[in-house]
Amino acid sequence: MLGITKSLKAMQAEYEPQTDYGFLGPKSVSWKVWAHPTSYVLGFVRAVTIEHFDPNLAAAVVQSGGVKYRPSTRYGRTLRYFGMQIFGGAEATCKAADVLVKVHSKAIGHDPVTGGEYDANMPSSQLWIHVTAWHSIIKCYEMFGPGRLTPEEEDRYWQECREIAKLQTIDPDTVPTSREQVHRFFEDWRPRLAASEAAQDMIRFILPVDVALPVDMPAWQRLALKPVTDLYRRAVIATYPKYMRDLAGLRQSAAVDAAVVAPMKALNALLNSNLQLRLAMMTWLSPQAVPVAAPAILGIPPKSSKVWGVREAQAHFGFDAPAEAHAGFRAKQRDRVFTQGLTPLEDGLEESQKYIGAMDVHHPEKVG
Repeated sequence: MLGITKSLKAMQAEYEPQTDYGFLGPKSVSWKVWAHPTSYVLGFVRAVTIEHFDPNLAAAVVQSGGVKYRPSTRYGRTLRYFGMQIFGGAEATCKAADVLVKVHSKAIGHDPVTGGEYDANMPSSQLWIHVTAWHSIIKCYEMFGPGRLTPEEEDRYWQECREIAKLQTIDPDTVPTSREQVHRFFEDWRPRLAASEAAQDMIRFILPVDVALPVDMPAWQRLALKPVTDLYRRAVIATYPKYMRDLAGLRQSAAVDAAVVAPMKALNALLNSNLQLRLAMMTWLSPQAVPVAAPAILGIPPKSSKVWGVREAQAHFGFDAPAEAHAGFRAKQRDRVFTQGLTPLEDGLEESQKYIGAMDVHHPEKVG
């Protein structure tokens, strides 16, 4: 009935249940949208390419070099963290968010584009990442998946977006909560956006999509998949408004935009109809994210049915709100970089592997 070789029960037996429903739960709209196959590649790649239009964020990414020298594990770690925010248990997700503040404290320095400073924990940059991700996920769900949500569902989706923002250094009152507010958000950001040579280079590095493929994949397999990765690339570009294409220096005709819709919808419909195929694809691209997302996708009940508020969980499990977290360490990093001219400390990177995923490109599946 499911169109798969394994029974649902057999697949469920392969995964541990979450401790609880985290911050959203199965009745949330976000579970439906983020669990759809349109999010795994299309929505994610759209988000992480558009992010680079924030010059401060682009400086942090480009100067860290992580995306280029370990793209597969960087992809997996980021997808796992997004998955934890949506599907993960509350305590583990709070811990991952707390550790990420320490990781981001390393991403500070002088922005060569604006002439100012960049800081990955800056609330404005975190807000840009957050809104860009949530908008990209629903944009691709609408274009290449089931279509638009009902007005009531969409309202709930953006309210859930605001709640999850509390896991970052963002002021939740600045998060848009409607389609109209999201459109206004992007219009307000347009004068602040830039596409430096470095940012365009990163976008063109990510857009072919094959950077997310396993590092040990044979060359012939990459070549065989090129028609599929090309389709994904063109589909992502089809979601960009004209001004973003101009910023990135990308050209694609309206005819190509239209031509990719039907095959992309068909591919996502196939993936959505086959649970085993969906999880196989996720395991192939991001093994770190599977233990987080699989219980939700397969309907495995957690140990507790509680759905937490983010601030409630942070207080209960002993974590500061991210904007206040590790203030002393962050000040120490700023002093090292901006006063002493030293490189920032690496604290947080090793610890993060236990919660967000390994950085070893040869063992991307290792997560504590």
